[in-house]
Amino acid sequence: MMTTHYFQILKKHKDPLLVKVNKLTSTKTQLPYSYYSLPFCKPNTIVDSAENLGEVLRGDRIENSPYVFEMGEPKMCQIICKAKIDDKQAKELKEKIEDEYRVNMILDNLPLVVPLARQDRGATVYQAGYHVGVKGQYAGNNDKKSFIHNHLAFLVKYHKDETTDLSRIVGFEVKPFSINHQFEGPWNDKNTRLITCDPHASKLLVNSDTPQEVEAGKEIIFTYDVGFEESDIKWASRWDTYLLMIDDQIHWFSIVNSLMIVLFLSGMVAMIMLRTLYRDISRYNQLETEEETQEETGWKLVHGDVFRPPANSDLLCVCVGTGVQFFGMLLVTMIFAVLGFLSPSNRGGLMTAMLLTWVLMGLFAGYASSRLYKMLKGSEWKSITLRTAFLFPGIAFGIFFVLNALIWGEKSSGAVPFTTMFALVLLWFGISVPLVFVGSYLGFKQPAIEAPVKTNKIPRQVPEQAWYMNPAFTILIGGILPFGAVFIELFFILTSIWLHQFYYIFGFLFLVFIILIVTCAEITIVLCYFQLCSEDYLWWWRSFLTSGSSAIYLFLYAGFYFFTKLQITKVVSGMLYFGYMLLASFAFCVLTGTIGFYACFCFTRLIYSSVKID
Repeated sequence: MMTTHYFQILKKHKDPLLVKVNKLTSTKTQLPYSYYSLPFCKPNTIVDSAENLGEVLRGDRIENSPYVFEMGEPKMCQIICKAKIDDKQAKELKEKIEDEYRVNMILDNLPLVVPLARQDRGATVYQAGYHVGVKGQYAGNNDKKSFIHNHLAFLVKYHKDETTDLSRIVGFEVKPFSINHQFEGPWNDKNTRLITCDPHASKLLVNSDTPQEVEAGKEIIFTYDVGFEESDIKWASRWDTYLLMIDDQIHWFSIVNSLMIVLFLSGMVAMIMLRTLYRDISRYNQLETEEETQEETGWKLVHGDVFRPPANSDLLCVCVGTGVQFFGMLLVTMIFAVLGFLSPSNRGGLMTAMLLTWVLMGLFAGYASSRLYKMLKGSEWKSITLRTAFLFPGIAFGIFFVLNALIWGEKSSGAVPFTTMFALVLLWFGISVPLVFVGSYLGFKQPAIEAPVKTNKIPRQVPEQAWYMNPAFTILIGGILPFGAVFIELFFILTSIWLHQFYYIFGFLFLVFIILIVTCAEITIVLCYFQLCSEDYLWWWRSFLTSGSSAIYLFLYAGFYFFTKLQITKVVSGMLYFGYMLLASFAFCVLTGTIGFYACFCFTRLIYSSVKID
């Protein structure tokens, strides 16, 4: 059961209920727009609600609306306004209806939903927001027309407090209608009597057979009803309905089954590795004891080169430091989410938490990169610090800036304002960079990590390898298992992001994260062991890329998801999708690569410190 973290607001009879409007969203374009970008009725003064950093980055634009209810007081056929739309407004409305945009509203922190009857199960599912309008045609006419939903039938569900007469709001639903309203006599703002909507009639909507067509020069009358219904749902459980909006797509059995297979394979691999390695170490030590003259073979033969600094060691240190930063960010964020501090009811909370945690984890990024840098005989710690502080954030900010410019060009509310952009730069330069310097300074002050064996002055030649030990082949094979551990969960994550659904199973996500760590570590250790047995000691970069190559499969899966699950047709929207997924894949590469590198690093230190080497 999911609970919110806002104060419970008890309502008494006739208390005002203020409805707020949020962005217009579409799964076809992925470009949000503000509610008042369309010719809807406006209040006398539009007031923006305070938004956190995550809400702004998500494109949320929460504003007040002319819809004001009174607790427990039903209203019928309430006129909001009459609007005459011009050519430009008619064109915008038709475009939004064509792209299936939805209107999002909020009441007492609950998003508006449309109940939809599901035919195959006889159950009710809920759609977030209502469509701006629909495409249709008149009887006997094949021409497609655009019709706007200008009449909203709201339903507010409430739960009565057992000790008092006060109530808590536990549901906010709507059924939209398109009605070409007619009225009697001269127009008198909200006091005009509508022929098509009569609160005194047995049938509220007297004539809804003629929908309201969107056409330049036509007048549209916006109306609404509001009803109240007592509910058994308690305030603490009011979000459960919204969290079930994912429907039956989660096949728990198949997910758990896949995870069990991954765990079983990982356990088998680990057991085989331990037995094989134990036998090798016993044999090598026995040979030394019995003073046999047999020539050393396999992984022991390269002990003089295995800890030789690799090519481009500076870049490796930067990547590992950045990976540590990602690992810390995800670990802390998921722990907070599992504990319930990042409920979906707290809009933008998850993104805000991830950004702030990323900034604070700069301390560990600097420490990890400088420690490894010093072990690899590096001396310019300030240089490695600057690269750690600027490489990934610089690439991410560059991609983000270009994509934001594209969104800005589409005049979407998803474009991040200059003030927010300045705040992001301030977080980067004002907090993250100094913390990376502090961590790097502390790491470089520590004594260098000593290798368990001495490195020869002259590097040994790597013998010709079998085709199956080719670096490109083993790296690509190594990324399959880590990707297999997360790809089912990845489907639901992509669905929540790009189809605007709630993601809330953080406990399961945390379990998948742990399995990903174990899988990355084990597959890297196995392939590293086979590599060393083939007398190839160039393991540093290959250990990073073996598990890091899972990002290639992630990006390919993102492409598959784009063409099979999404209906995006606009070029800009496609560029946004692949731009952000490229950035996510890069981050995933750095994260999984770092996990694999540290696993292999600990493994090589362990095995070479366990044998007697003269």
